[in-house]
Amino acid sequence: MREFGFNRPLRRGAASAVAAALGVCVSLGLAGCSGSGGAGSAPEAAKASPKASPSPEPAWDTSPKSLAAVGDSITRAFDACSVLSDCPESSWATGTDPEVRSLAVRLLGKEAAAKRSWNFANSGARMADLPAQMEQAAAESPDLVTVLVGANDVCRASVDAMTPVAEFRADFAEALRTLRAERPKAQVYVASVPDLKRLWSQGRGSAMAKKVWSLGICPTMLGEPDAVDSRSTQRRDSAYDRVVAYNEALAEVCAKDERCRYDDGAVFDYRFGTGQLSRWDFFHPGKDGQARLAEIAFRRVTAE
Repeated sequence: MREFGFNRPLRRGAASAVAAALGVCVSLGLAGCSGSGGAGSAPEAAKASPKASPSPEPAWDTSPKSLAAVGDSITRAFDACSVLSDCPESSWATGTDPEVRSLAVRLLGKEAAAKRSWNFANSGARMADLPAQMEQAAAESPDLVTVLVGANDVCRASVDAMTPVAEFRADFAEALRTLRAERPKAQVYVASVPDLKRLWSQGRGSAMAKKVWSLGICPTMLGEPDAVDSRSTQRRDSAYDRVVAYNEALAEVCAKDERCRYDDGAVFDYRFGTGQLSRWDFFHPGKDGQARLAEIAFRRVTAE
């Protein structure tokens, strides 16, 4: 807290008034008081006390010993191994698949990762589901919690149905509070929401991708993929802008938590191609995409 000094000259008056004023100075310990009311030096003890040193920020542990993951189908590695099913063994966060080399494996080693990492993500989850997942994660007392969620908040039946940014932000803040209530010192790595518009631009040249997307995958971005009229363009732009706004909210909330690290948009900025996508739905990351997510997370978590 900033300290305020007092320097109010006493009026000239009787000696008794001066003595009384000096008594006030001594009893209150105010710096800068002078018996003559001028610029006389105050006793050393009455000078402003030294400012307290600011508390150092807690050091980030680049080698956590346990890990819990929360989020959506990306972290469950949906469609990474087989069609229409979760494949948690190939998850970028906690999987054991050697083709992926998950964050848990890179940090803990294969054997330890199998014992000290947990995946509480759910396919189809939105940000509103994160507080409950955080409660599950906190129960395992992890050193690190990974967060990747938000695509389902954008991928709705219409633009109007997308999660409002204020709700998205509030639910993320609530999720962090839920974790902090049980694990105040747990570290949190937050991945940005992927660039769904790049997904559209990369996959729209594939007849198979468009056929799969027509089944209802992310209508706000992938519906009518060949349409470039103003209505379709505005719909995609609105979805893109919402992803950007979500990422800004993630960064803002994370910045207020001294043990939270946002990826600074690394996942959003990654220039993925169809080779990183599932060969079944051209939407979720395949094994190669999961491996890229693991690489990005590992670099951020282990950065000094």
